[in-house]
Amino acid sequence: MSGKQKLVGWAAAAVLSVSASGLWAQQTGKSVHHVRVEDSDPLFPPELRQAEAALDKKNYSAAEPMLQQVTGKNPNNYRAWFDLGYVYTATGRKPEAIEAYRKAVAAKPDVFESNLNLGLLLAQNGSPEAEESLRDATRLKPSGNPQEGLARAWLSLGHVLEHRKPAEAVQAYSEAAKLQPKDPEPHLSAGAILEKQNDLPGAEREYQAALAVAPNSADALIGLANVYMQSKRLPQAEAALRQYLALDPKNGPARVQLGRVLEAEGKHTEAAAQLQQGLELVPDDLNARRDLAFSYANSGKYDKAEALYRALVVKAPNDAELHYGLGASLMAEHKYPEAQTELLNAIKLKPDAGVIYGDLAVVAAENKNYPLALKALDVRAKFLPENPGTYFLRATALDHLKQFKLAAQSYRQFLNVSGGKNPEQEWQAQHRLLAIDPKK
Repeated sequence: MSGKQKLVGWAAAAVLSVSASGLWAQQTGKSVHHVRVEDSDPLFPPELRQAEAALDKKNYSAAEPMLQQVTGKNPNNYRAWFDLGYVYTATGRKPEAIEAYRKAVAAKPDVFESNLNLGLLLAQNGSPEAEESLRDATRLKPSGNPQEGLARAWLSLGHVLEHRKPAEAVQAYSEAAKLQPKDPEPHLSAGAILEKQNDLPGAEREYQAALAVAPNSADALIGLANVYMQSKRLPQAEAALRQYLALDPKNGPARVQLGRVLEAEGKHTEAAAQLQQGLELVPDDLNARRDLAFSYANSGKYDKAEALYRALVVKAPNDAELHYGLGASLMAEHKYPEAQTELLNAIKLKPDAGVIYGDLAVVAAENKNYPLALKALDVRAKFLPENPGTYFLRATALDHLKQFKLAAQSYRQFLNVSGGKNPEQEWQAQHRLLAIDPKK
């Protein structure tokens, strides 16, 4: 009659996160370099030419005063302001870089690189102005590789929009994917947004698209595993996690999650093995220890479950589920006095958990504490419907207390609902009725 313990951590599919934001920082966070112009351009005086030669050598200290000299003479020289922005960015002076790029855009608004770099810096500062600059960049033509540059702009815009305008962010990632069809990152980013919005079919579609482009993408596999777990498609989740672990066998959280999936599939022994391996990699994961104890209990290794639960109860003495898990394991080992103590502890902490009262009734009866067994059954009935087991247990407890009239009533209730499913108990009930209520 023991109820199953709740699988701790199942809802935590998100322990495995897609690191699209990290990819963005690597691929889109850097400012683009200046673009060469003809020497005959009136905005390209000798000082600017010398400054850009210094920039090519990353000699920023030499380039900076020459660029400042150019902007001093001609405040509308967008080229010099752009290069100054690049110098300030390279030397870690973000506010000065933003101001320089603002002036470059003001002097010549239709330069893609100026708008992009300004937008990137504003995004790093968390400024809402970043959206406008990046949108402007998407409408312009890069002077270098147009598709790569525009894809970067759309990708950066998507990241800026993620929290405030997720639907528009997904659309921005779609535009980036069109421009760079072999890049998995736009699909990963779109999938992460759709997953957060609980659009699991959409998220699955994006993660599959990323995996089609990059078959060994760990992020795509994790994303798919999360989607499958949330939609309770356990075989697919298992397959995705196994494929991921083939790429990264030392990933403790992924191995723990595979153990949880296997447990949910009823593969208790395999689940315990995966959880054990996971705990070797992440030994401080207490939730994984709970899950391992649960798997041990479900696979009949009650001694191992007991040992784990005892250690966990010491760390979390006010956790009702841990006391219940320990009590249920002790009950399965026929350690009824200890089990009774732990189940009573669990009830003190969670008095509305009907399933615990059922196990307490069984244990109390085994301890010949029939009044406690009856009390536990009465409280259980407030939370859960009666079943053949509760009727029979109540009848035998009353029988032992020599409350024969009530016992006979419970035996009859048991026989009415059992319907041949419990032949041994039905035989006992019929013979006890003959003994305690022969007239009936």
